[in-house]
Amino acid sequence: MNETRTYDVIVIGAGPVGENVAERARAAGLSTVIVERELLGGECSYWACDPSKALLRPVVAHADARRIPGLRQAVTGPLDVAAVLAHRDAMASHWMDDDQVAWLNSVDVDLIRGHGRLAGTRQVAVQTAEGHTIQLTARHAVAISTGTSAALPPMPGIEAVDPWTSREATSAAQVPRRLAVVGGGVVAVEMATAWQALGSQVTMLVLENALLERMEPFAGEMVADGLRDAGVDIRFGVSVTSLVREGGSNREVRITLSDGSELAADEILLATGRAPRTADLGLETVGLTPGDWLTVDDTFRVTAIADDWLYAVGDVNRRALMTHQGKYQARIAGAVIGARANGEPVDDTAWGAHAATADHAAVPQVVFTHPEVAAVGLTTREAEQNGRRIKVVDYDLAHVAGAHQYGEDYRGRARMLIDLDRGTVAGVTFTGPGVGELVHSATIAVAGEVPLERLWHAVPAFPTLGEVWLRLLEAHRG
Repeated sequence: MNETRTYDVIVIGAGPVGENVAERARAAGLSTVIVERELLGGECSYWACDPSKALLRPVVAHADARRIPGLRQAVTGPLDVAAVLAHRDAMASHWMDDDQVAWLNSVDVDLIRGHGRLAGTRQVAVQTAEGHTIQLTARHAVAISTGTSAALPPMPGIEAVDPWTSREATSAAQVPRRLAVVGGGVVAVEMATAWQALGSQVTMLVLENALLERMEPFAGEMVADGLRDAGVDIRFGVSVTSLVREGGSNREVRITLSDGSELAADEILLATGRAPRTADLGLETVGLTPGDWLTVDDTFRVTAIADDWLYAVGDVNRRALMTHQGKYQARIAGAVIGARANGEPVDDTAWGAHAATADHAAVPQVVFTHPEVAAVGLTTREAEQNGRRIKVVDYDLAHVAGAHQYGEDYRGRARMLIDLDRGTVAGVTFTGPGVGELVHSATIAVAGEVPLERLWHAVPAFPTLGEVWLRLLEAHRG
């Protein structure tokens, strides 16, 4: 059975990004439909942000509590694994999307469950689970918000090993006795933190010579120290050359490494990057290459397509692979689609209402390890590569009064990059317990291009970790 429908806007992908594009387009008065083949809420709600942080919060709180006099005696035992996993399940809504569907209904956006593919200019064909085809036509725009999936390394027979990806790592119902983690990025360090604390013996296999290589070097060094303190075995400069899943009741994974050594594990997590979900999206029908990332301008129009009708929002455009940044992009894109459809002017100048300038200048990120890492803006290496004249200001967070209150033996570090030509903050990185709550103040400083002279008048409360702002400015002034 075939059916045809017409809307002003069609959104493919109902993760947080697609939901926000649809809601913003509908708020602009445009009839909107969203197409989703899995669960509304997408990767973030069920296999990434929400379940991973639900696993990590008890781990970090437990580690913090053991540093507080009068409290450490009450938390001498291990975590209650069953309770942690039950909490994780609840935070992932038990992998049901009823609440998301109710929200979508409340904002008057239609939903079609099925696999949506482009079928030509402003055309989308949806194949439903029942075998029906629904042909959709967009009067104004189609927005692709299909996100990414785990990118597995090209290794013969890898599928037969049945490795964990980020999905299995955040949804597993049992704690493996031995877990090998391949990779040194955010997923790798967060999942190593979680599963080691839940009872696994974790071995990290890192091709590079450092963790979190896209961040300031001290961040990866301090996270590595924290992981080792927790019992994680980190092996740098090695790669996996072969994998075999043995049969029988044991079914352990035999891992051969580039240095000739071997390792046995019950599960192996491959945290080796992300790939765009565009392979089966009908890109070829509009002259694009299936499987490619979609390049966009600052209004999220796909630059290879004429006539301002095709948009790519969120991870699929590769600008900033984080949920909060994707939702920011969605707010911009929805407003752009509404303005263009209604014949209103589009302000796509830097920091304008219809330009996602923050994608280039002020992307915040928190790594929920122990210690945490929080960063926004440029790193020292990026600033140097961009030819920016900067001054690097470092401060030991352990010297802030709030750190003494936070817990004994506090270890942390702060770095502020000052743009010498503009007199503003170009980037900030914090490492230490609890620093995730500092990142928004840093984001405001960077995105707002607040002059250092004005920041001097932003008085931090005492005694908080936020007092590090004063100490950084004092260090700058000398």
